[in-house]
Amino acid sequence: MLNSGRLHLLSQLDTLGTVRAVADTLHLSASTVSQQLAVLETETRCRLIERTGRRVRLTPAGLLLARRAREILDRMADAEAELRALNDEPIGTVRLAVFQSAIYSLAVPAANRLATTHPHLRLELVEMEPHESGPALRSGEADVIVTTTDYSGLTWGTDLDVMSLGSDPVLLVLPNGHPLAARAAVDLAACKEETWACDRPQSYMADLTVRLCRESGFEPRVACRFSNYLMLLRHVETTGSIALLPALAVTADHAVVTRRLSPPVHRNVAVVVRRGAPQRAAVNAVIAALRDHPEIEALSPPGPSREGREAAPRP
Repeated sequence: MLNSGRLHLLSQLDTLGTVRAVADTLHLSASTVSQQLAVLETETRCRLIERTGRRVRLTPAGLLLARRAREILDRMADAEAELRALNDEPIGTVRLAVFQSAIYSLAVPAANRLATTHPHLRLELVEMEPHESGPALRSGEADVIVTTTDYSGLTWGTDLDVMSLGSDPVLLVLPNGHPLAARAAVDLAACKEETWACDRPQSYMADLTVRLCRESGFEPRVACRFSNYLMLLRHVETTGSIALLPALAVTADHAVVTRRLSPPVHRNVAVVVRRGAPQRAAVNAVIAALRDHPEIEALSPPGPSREGREAAPRP
């Protein structure tokens, strides 16, 4: 009989590519993963993995079983959910991956509402930026993600269900008293001599900042890189650097000024689940709580396309 835990390991190997990546994701040792995959080969009486030096790859049989494993695991979770939800009560754990600026504006308020309305549902919040949450959703590490559909590094295929939450403007963040604060909207070409505070390399906002600056004819001179937006805002506040941040990320407790860009730029925010995954009552409750949020000033309601540039080109 096939073991669901070992099938999960094989599925993860197909998704992540290396035994080490599987081990790190599941908080196991690489030797444990290798041993369990060897047991799976014994159980199936098939060679599932080819070893070339220190690397491995799936055989045709391994690829077939890995793809089927996801279907099998989803069906098992679906059956468990149906048994648990005979009374339609959302219960169990839902892993929600959210980019940083949506944690306290969207995710935490949703979690607080769910704690009152569905006390047997446990929501586990994980901070993940768009380049991290998409792969986590596909691998099963996350059940629901809040991301931006403008991130060009993720292929938006038919395996994902995307539900819009609204549009978040990208703002120029300036220290108090900066000359550009006198303008209602700022063309980035006026910022070519400025010093920039940016997110970490290869992140969504860092890539967006570089792209928009290059489109305006210059390369940004970067003074710091922080993955924490509070630190980034503090840098703008105290050193005179400037930054591009989504409106959701800018809080009122910093001595900074924000101005819209000319032409305007926005990112589209959405809640995303994996199509075909079991739609447990708990997952549906989380989606509903995220979509039915109180009005957020920085987040315009979903609607027809708006004027201005999108934050990133669609793939």
